[in-house]
Amino acid sequence: MEDENENVSMEVVEPEDAESDMSSDSGSDAEDDTAEPKVPKEVYLPGTKLADDEELVCDESAYVMLHQASTGAPCLSFDVIPDELGNGRQSFPMTAYIVAGTQASRAHVNNLIVMKMSNLHKTQDNDGDEDEELEDDQDDVADREELKKPQMTCALVKHQGCVNRVRARRLGNSVFAASWSELGRVNIWDLTQPLQAVENAQLAKQYEQSEARPVFTFGGHQQEGFAIDWSPSADGVLATGDCRRDIHVWTPAEDGTWTVDQRPLAGHSQSVEDLQWSPNERSVLASCSVDKTIRIWDCRAAPQKACMLTCEDAHQSDVNVISWNRNEPFIASGGDDGYLHIWDLRQFQSKKPIATFKHHTDHITTVEWSPSEATVLASGGDDDQIALWDLAVEKDIDQAVDPAQNEDVLSKLPPQLLFIHQGQKEIKELHWHPQLPGVLLSTAHSGFNIFRTISV
Repeated sequence: MEDENENVSMEVVEPEDAESDMSSDSGSDAEDDTAEPKVPKEVYLPGTKLADDEELVCDESAYVMLHQASTGAPCLSFDVIPDELGNGRQSFPMTAYIVAGTQASRAHVNNLIVMKMSNLHKTQDNDGDEDEELEDDQDDVADREELKKPQMTCALVKHQGCVNRVRARRLGNSVFAASWSELGRVNIWDLTQPLQAVENAQLAKQYEQSEARPVFTFGGHQQEGFAIDWSPSADGVLATGDCRRDIHVWTPAEDGTWTVDQRPLAGHSQSVEDLQWSPNERSVLASCSVDKTIRIWDCRAAPQKACMLTCEDAHQSDVNVISWNRNEPFIASGGDDGYLHIWDLRQFQSKKPIATFKHHTDHITTVEWSPSEATVLASGGDDDQIALWDLAVEKDIDQAVDPAQNEDVLSKLPPQLLFIHQGQKEIKELHWHPQLPGVLLSTAHSGFNIFRTISV
């Protein structure tokens, strides 16, 4: 669809141009009728310089599903909208709902975008369909391919200023989104109507002509910010952190609005970059900052005394993102130094991570534990790659190396690294879909990916 006023266009495209799970293919055909012997494909390690006769090729067999979507203005933050289609959905085609926020060059043309991605079929063919298609009429094959094309519908909500970050939460029968604006305000939106609009084309047109307004706005932060998180265990409780250093805790009021504690949590000395509520303790909050620290707060205490634990110099520079494991007392953190650290909260006072990985070659901008696999997490960053990890994997010194692969390349990779996904430029955020096991969504300057690998 396309909106002429905001110049926001959306299209779901096929994955053949994606440069994901890269392999380098240096084989080429000779100019005469005799073909040169085919050179085996090799594993590509990000950062490796390609020879003049080499090219990167997507190994689509490494994906169960891989689709892309693009928007006119980049959406550098998004969240999965919890739906009512059921948990643990494994069958195809799949459906996913997300809310994203644009970062358009002009502040007044930004939007929250509620999207419905549907008809998401497997892109890996392992059922012998290809052989059957050879016997079918070409028109039948084309019709079948047309029916399998992914679909996306969307509803736009006008947003004042670029959307720094957005998070969604189902409260009762409604879904709400909290958005950080570059103008220094935090807005809360009721997504009931835009979610209805993406189910009906006529409703979508009517909705775009209306002027939706946030149900609540807080302008008490003294600077803009990025950190924001809904509590998973206390309905309607929200925390927001800004670029000054302040964290404010919100609690829902009986009249459908929110009460925001005007006294910020005191402790950080520089910008608060990310916030994560404990998955099982209602009053416990984690934060990370440009001041290189990770802090644990008990919000029942007075704001000046709420910081209970501090890890100084958690990273060599800015700590950008954190993620709290839903099943184990672990926090993962990623920083400008490119390091991914795993912290055991039972040993947090030792100020030493229980695991450290230096795979990313630039700033880590996003990290998230799998909601269904306690030892699995994903990280992404400015090096244009998403890495999937499994901490349960240990190095097997007796493991044989595939002779068709480059042994030197494989020896450089930590055994916990399951998969490298590429093809997006300047990756900003990723999320596992909590209701679609193994499915990841990611956004970057170049658009969205939704995929599931053979590894998770």
